Amino acid sequence: MYMKRLEGQIAIVTGASRGIGRGIALRLAAEGAIVVVHYGTRRDAADETVAIIEATGGTAFSVGADLNTLDGVDRLLKILDEELIRRTGINQFDILINNAGIGTSSSFEETNEAEFDRLFAVNVKAPFFLIQQSLERLRDGGRIINISSGVTRIAYPNIMAYNLTKGAVNTFTLHLAKLLGPRGITVNSVMPGIVDTDVNAPWLHSAEGRQFAEEMSALGRVGEPSDIADIVAFTASPDGRWVTGQMLDATGGSHL
Repeated sequence: MYMKRLEGQIAIVTGASRGIGRGIALRLAAEGAIVVVHYGTRRDAADETVAIIEATGGTAFSVGADLNTLDGVDRLLKILDEELIRRTGINQFDILINNAGIGTSSSFEETNEAEFDRLFAVNVKAPFFLIQQSLERLRDGGRIINISSGVTRIAYPNIMAYNLTKGAVNTFTLHLAKLLGPRGITVNSVMPGIVDTDVNAPWLHSAEGRQFAEEMSALGRVGEPSDIADIVAFTASPDGRWVTGQMLDATGGSHL
């Protein structure tokens, strides 16, 4: 049983239909938050996340919007306003988790402009404008948590363009924390390493892939979505009130 530290609060988790995002949504709901489960295209998976939360006594609803464009950000906020006003009477919320993102397997030499632009559109542009347009909706004393990556600390040039997007997210986090500090809003990045999700499953679930991932970590195992979700829950809770502008390493001590 969790402590219900987020009882009555409203949390938005982008990209929450599966993987790390689903883990975060489940954890925040277990803490008592009403969770907005955002999805891009997988409504079935998002509805499954909502069903899991409701089956355990929590409250959640799903919102679909493609964050490749600013029209998608506008759509997300429009639907969110309608749902929150219908459910609570106002369009205010307390916690925003920017988890939605895309990766790439292209090398530095092979990355083209279209792929580069799409990575920055989803991983940087979308959270930038989602936060910008949410400032009047986010309550004072609220939380913003951006899901970054351990590649901002560990050199891994095989996915160069992706790495740059996460570096931008960390820089955004730092400056946003300073900007929003006077309102009591904390802003932090959480930087996962290799996590056992369906995105990584094709290579991670082989014996060689599992061994490679385990040997990277000082703790000798592969990360689980719950490992990341617990860190996010701490940062989102009142216990994390004195932590802001930080990049929290969640790699299990990879490449120490």
